[in-house]
Amino acid sequence: MSLHQPHILVSNDDGYLAPGLLALVSAVRPLGRITVIAPEQNHSGASNSLTLSRPLSIHRVAGGERDGFFFINGTPTDCVHVAMTGFLEQEPDLVISGINQGENMGEDVLYSGTVAAAVEGVMFGVPGIAFSQIDRGWNRIDDAAKAAHDVVAQMLVSNLASPQLARQDGIATLLNVNIPNRPYTDLYRWRVTRLGNRHHSQPVVVQDSPRGEKIYWIGAAGDVKDNSEGTDFHAIADGCISITPMQLDLSHHARLAAMRANGWDRG
Repeated sequence: MSLHQPHILVSNDDGYLAPGLLALVSAVRPLGRITVIAPEQNHSGASNSLTLSRPLSIHRVAGGERDGFFFINGTPTDCVHVAMTGFLEQEPDLVISGINQGENMGEDVLYSGTVAAAVEGVMFGVPGIAFSQIDRGWNRIDDAAKAAHDVVAQMLVSNLASPQLARQDGIATLLNVNIPNRPYTDLYRWRVTRLGNRHHSQPVVVQDSPRGEKIYWIGAAGDVKDNSEGTDFHAIADGCISITPMQLDLSHHARLAAMRANGWDRG
């Protein structure tokens, strides 16, 4: 990191009115210059979607606890993308997202708008951290925000946030952080983890609309399948904060080599 005051871009997927966003911003404000750009509406499950079918509008909150926050009538990815590609005069040193209402572990990260906001920053070469609280309902959100402050502070003083590391690895650092709903005094234990995984999602819930048409609700996430030691699920079950470093390369390198060895390359 450079010696100047860090510029931290904050977003989320629960919307700019979410208690988790306000708590996170309040907690990290002493660590740098804060810009908040969040969705106008809840976009949970939006993943990395961009809005391409209509223009976007940015509005600034005036007055109250969220004075100075910006909100966009789009997705979490829209928020960070617009910030990076023309709205901000100065590129941030770090993008943080959350605090999400509910866990983002295992395959959840593929659907999560919270994670997607951090991912979008990484795609522009800026380190990103996604924060989620395990249980829904905002119980002990201020305690979770204090823990998030500690993680961000650690990130800012570590080489994980350095531009040199991003150039060396070819990509900026991306961390997915899940925080138990516990008192802050119980949140001193951190574990660096890998993603566990879940069983398949529950079946869709089928109902009849008032017009007699079938309507379908996406079913609940599947139960935990791999919560072995070293996974995010295991750390959370043990009462620890889970910190999972992630990368964007989805290539299956072992299978790629096997396919080439079996004649799939032609011409």
